[in-house]
Amino acid sequence: MSNIFTRIKDTISADFNEMLDQKEQKNPIAQLNQYVRQCEQEVKKIRGLVEKQYTLKQEFTKEYHQAAAMADKRKRQADIAKNADELELYEQAKEEQTYFEERAAKLDTIRQNAVKELESLEGKYVQMKHKLKDLYVKRMELKGRENVARAHKGMNQVLHAELDSERSASRFADMENYIERLENQVNSDYRVYTLDARMAELEKRSEKI
Repeated sequence: MSNIFTRIKDTISADFNEMLDQKEQKNPIAQLNQYVRQCEQEVKKIRGLVEKQYTLKQEFTKEYHQAAAMADKRKRQADIAKNADELELYEQAKEEQTYFEERAAKLDTIRQNAVKELESLEGKYVQMKHKLKDLYVKRMELKGRENVARAHKGMNQVLHAELDSERSASRFADMENYIERLENQVNSDYRVYTLDARMAELEKRSEKI
């Protein structure tokens, strides 16, 4: 049952996305907005990677300093054991000194690579932020041009109607003829009413006489 609902949901989602895609194809500004949203998501993703890389660099640096400190500590201890003729302690201290020196060298290499990678990511992140700001400006410019174009289109429709003298004259002539017919009808009705009223008054006077 859950599979059926999942398929229905996926089908509806696919149809909805297709409808949006068709709508966006007819609206370049909508396509641009979608592209800007995608760029924003990428910038956000890169920012997260930069933060993770910075954390890794800090951890590698911490481990490197700890290993280097332990190597120095074992070196001092080996010198003390050697001066005290403690051969077993000297050998153990020298063995750990070697281990921590090698560990410190390896961590230092990893740390330096992490620093270079972090610098590269930071540089790309800055470039992406600049690119995103440029997109914001370009979008505002295109929206402004779209508004101006729509305004001119509306004004041109009005101006075209005014300049189309033949069509305008025909419309006004039809309107004048209609008004004249109304006026003639009113005047005719008024004359008929007046004539009937006068004749009725005359008939009354004649009957009295």
